[in-house]
Amino acid sequence: MRDTHHRETCRCALVAVVAGATLCPGPRGSRLNAQEPAPRVVDTPYTVLGFNDLGMHCMNQDCSELLILPPFNNLHAQVIDRTHGSPEIVTSGISMHFVIPTNTRSADKTNFWTYANALLGVNLAPNVGLTGHGLSGPMTRTPGGNDYSVTGIPITPIEDNGRENPYPLATITAKKNGVTMGTTQVVVPVSWEISCHLCHNTPNVSTATDILRAHDRLHGTQLELNKPVLCAGCHADPALGAPGQPGVSNFSSAMHTSHAPRMAMAGLKNECYACHPGVRTLCQRDVHLSRGMSCVDCHDSMLAVGSPTRRPWLDEPLCADCHQAEHPTWEFEEPGKLYKESRGHRGIMCAACHGSPHAVTPTITAADNLQAMVAQGHPGRIDTCTVCHSEVPSDPFPHRLTDDD
Repeated sequence: MRDTHHRETCRCALVAVVAGATLCPGPRGSRLNAQEPAPRVVDTPYTVLGFNDLGMHCMNQDCSELLILPPFNNLHAQVIDRTHGSPEIVTSGISMHFVIPTNTRSADKTNFWTYANALLGVNLAPNVGLTGHGLSGPMTRTPGGNDYSVTGIPITPIEDNGRENPYPLATITAKKNGVTMGTTQVVVPVSWEISCHLCHNTPNVSTATDILRAHDRLHGTQLELNKPVLCAGCHADPALGAPGQPGVSNFSSAMHTSHAPRMAMAGLKNECYACHPGVRTLCQRDVHLSRGMSCVDCHDSMLAVGSPTRRPWLDEPLCADCHQAEHPTWEFEEPGKLYKESRGHRGIMCAACHGSPHAVTPTITAADNLQAMVAQGHPGRIDTCTVCHSEVPSDPFPHRLTDDD
């Protein structure tokens, strides 16, 4: 990456023993500090693979004056039956459960629950998120899908012991008739580093008040007098399912177009990290970063992201945009779907094998590589056939959804 100091990020507390080798994140941003173990021989009937739907979920720490995004994280998982030779996705007769061992509570780490009613019109019990889920509990079948998921996990980047960790690990367990079929561990990424203070730093005024005053001055509003303010109350935001107000630009367009001409003030080499989510917490930390790519290589300019004709969270870069030319016979995203929604070989979710968006493995953070390390003994995409197959297929892998082997 062009910003070498951005590599200093990972604060994971993870120390895991995998096939006799110790994984430890060591200093922030370090890679795996141990020798990779030998490829694992999978001899269990089932494999469980999970992923997060976004490489980094952002949230506000202080919600007393304005709210951009609440705590809201999603997890997905699939259970693969290996006993038929070729993998079969299990979609019934099982129970799925998740737990985040290092983060069992959130309400004492942010004031979101104090202001949730004023901002969003909802009364939430402590540690319960906007979809009714907590920091542990069941996962249910995704509507229309062949995976299990849980939405709106109200996690913060502060562990119960007070340590900051943007990459906490969730443990996902599949059971059948009360007997454990398999488990996996995946990152539930979250950050509140959003660095508005880089520019909104008027002395003796909070960052939030400085933002609201600037908005009032430029747009003739009276937001400062009506705190706390939900940005999506006026600016449509699909991330919150908020329709916004007629005639008002959507939140993504408003933020990107208004800030694009001003970003030089932040003094960052990668201007995206003023907000997504900050210079310490890496959003992009994946194999693309290791190969010298940055945000604009996929997302284009800030003005392009803010185009009023762009549909936020729907009009996103596709893997096929770059990789189809390299592999013209391969299938990438399913028609009309994004990478995080798409299925590939035998109906397995693309992100289950390749990793979450912005954290496509191998990553520079140890925690993101853990699932692959446990499943196959090395980081990177899960490409050891016997993770899901009881026997190694005799034909080459075609990278096609229609492949039945």
